Amino acid sequence: MSTSAGATQSSGKPKIKVLCVDDSALIRDLMTKIINAQPDLTVVATAPDPLVARDLIKQHNPDVLTLDVEMPRMDGLDFLERLMRLRPMPVLMVSSLTQRGSEITLRALELGAVDFVAKPEVGIRDGMLEYANTIADKIRAAAQSRPKRQGGGSPENRVPEERLKAPILSSEKIIIIGASTGGTEAIRQVLEPLPSNSPAILITQHMPSGFTHSFAERLDRLCRMRVKEAEHNERVLPGHVYIAPGDWHMRLQRSGANYVIALDASAPVNRHRPSVDVLFSSAASCAGRNALGVILTGMGKDGAAGLVEMRKAGAHTVAQDEATCVVFGMPKEAIALGGAESVVPLTEIAGHLVQQMHSSGRAQRV
Repeated sequence: MSTSAGATQSSGKPKIKVLCVDDSALIRDLMTKIINAQPDLTVVATAPDPLVARDLIKQHNPDVLTLDVEMPRMDGLDFLERLMRLRPMPVLMVSSLTQRGSEITLRALELGAVDFVAKPEVGIRDGMLEYANTIADKIRAAAQSRPKRQGGGSPENRVPEERLKAPILSSEKIIIIGASTGGTEAIRQVLEPLPSNSPAILITQHMPSGFTHSFAERLDRLCRMRVKEAEHNERVLPGHVYIAPGDWHMRLQRSGANYVIALDASAPVNRHRPSVDVLFSSAASCAGRNALGVILTGMGKDGAAGLVEMRKAGAHTVAQDEATCVVFGMPKEAIALGGAESVVPLTEIAGHLVQQMHSSGRAQRV
């Protein structure tokens, strides 16, 4: 266990206090060095397991907890579930880049963790600065978040929200969604009530390679629409949801009368790949008024300019409201730029989309 002094910035504002929980002393030391190098962050303590962390939380009252997924004495998920039920606080999961790691991480997000970051590779110097910036950004976002008290239980065993019904619409209609911090659960809440015959949905969620496939599989088990990780050049079909693969931009394109998906590994946009702006901009030029654009919870401004493009092209555009966002950054930026025609609570977005599809009538070719 270690502690850190210096709880205020040179500006006089208090630093964001972080408690790092990991069974590896090497990782604890690396995380401490990365976090303490930031002028607005400080590690107040570290713990080798959740049992030690429990006492340190009471002692230091940290703003953010970084939590390893797999640890001895008490599993990270068990600890997280108890924590979010009894003392909700912002938690950033530190996950291994494995199939098991990604599945556990998605479960952690369901239990109330704000976000996750891949476990640092000790000894790998290349890219460490970028990695350090990613951790710092995610901690700042977590500190701004609104963690909610969880009642436990898995979505697989939960009675879903009211299922919506809608007739089959023209295949010209398409729904475009962008999200970041807090988005995995927000996306689930939007998709789960939608009927199986809904228009196709394309989604960009900020998520690294290796996690989007598990994310798509998990949603596919919960939703009536078919959910899959997007593939290059595949035709876009009604009743299907396409998730942008981690580390690939996804664009909507035309091939004759059909929509198709284009993936590319061009430079990050707004420091993200996949980028929401890239997807929204392509939908604006390709689908125009036949698209519905939705921007959900997330830190930063990715998607704000793209939503403006969609609205100018005639699409109906929606932003998640502040009260239901984990982090109100992306929707706030989109609203400020005039990109959002409607601002809607998360639990009402699915119904709002169905209503908009009905009221717009048969789609028109662009």
